Amino acid sequence: MKFFHLSHTDLDGFGCQFISKKIFPNGRYFNANYGLEVKVRLEKIIQEIESCDDKDILFLITDLNLNKDEAKKLNKEIKRLNIQGFNVQLKLLDHHGSGKDCASKYDWYFLDTSKSATKIVYEYFKDNFDEFNSLCEDGFEDLINSINAVDIWLEDSPYFEFGKVCLTMIAKSHEINSTLFSDENRAFRLYLLQEALKFVKLENGHIKLDEVIYHLKKDYLKLQNKLDTMDNVSSNHTTKLLNDKKESLTVYYKNHKGLLSFGLGNISILANNFLKSNQDYDFFIDVSRHGKASMRANGQLDVALLASKLANGGGHPNASGMAFNDWKELVEYQLVKDYIQTKLENLN
Repeated sequence: MKFFHLSHTDLDGFGCQFISKKIFPNGRYFNANYGLEVKVRLEKIIQEIESCDDKDILFLITDLNLNKDEAKKLNKEIKRLNIQGFNVQLKLLDHHGSGKDCASKYDWYFLDTSKSATKIVYEYFKDNFDEFNSLCEDGFEDLINSINAVDIWLEDSPYFEFGKVCLTMIAKSHEINSTLFSDENRAFRLYLLQEALKFVKLENGHIKLDEVIYHLKKDYLKLQNKLDTMDNVSSNHTTKLLNDKKESLTVYYKNHKGLLSFGLGNISILANNFLKSNQDYDFFIDVSRHGKASMRANGQLDVALLASKLANGGGHPNASGMAFNDWKELVEYQLVKDYIQTKLENLN
């Protein structure tokens, strides 16, 4: 059976995937916030299912309530796939009251507003997979209860304070970009939840976890066993990820090679590291979700002049910025790359 899991981008959403990973460690995992991201991720998953050799599919959606149009389209797509010979089992497990109408219409849409999505998913896996309990470490249910307590705000729960620490821990784990490196970002956050298991049953475990989160992150991100600042550790880690994927992130302007990132922000240290370690690249562009862009260079290209040509931007020869006035909301990197590459080619 091939497993696909789409979940939300907060503690509750990642908590759901922390659970499903016990049974499906090699499944295909996706995360989305509401709006355009949900639409794009659903389309991507349907495309991937269509290319599967294994026709038996479990498609799980958690901590996301679909609107009427999204649910109608998804239901139609699943029916189409099953007519074509697939056996797609669709399950949506959620707790948001705004999904009530869809839940009443589709048998694959399960809604329980009394619990967090993580708690619902935990109970689903306990009931449907005999081996699940044997795969869960000591304290696993306590962690689930902690996520549940903070997500539906049970202040009187003994698990609430631990849940609060986990909530902040996951919410502030932006060291690995989720757009360019979605799998790596997810692995980072699930690692933090795995480490939290070591503290959940300790006396004052929430305080002890809170005191070590910084070091847990640093230990995960560092590439070498030496003392360094978090800025450098994080930048070096991201530089390695960029190096690993640079061929797919490359754009061209005349005879210059550049690397295009999306949504990184604060690229000064990172861009400098990348350009130093990749002498064949002359510039680095990072575009935000709102169509603002920063550029850095290594002396081989005047990016202030390039920014001026691209979008009436400006700055310094090796550091500039701009904003595209024809920008439309995009969440998929490839569409951003197509947009920027077309802009660069039009300048030629």
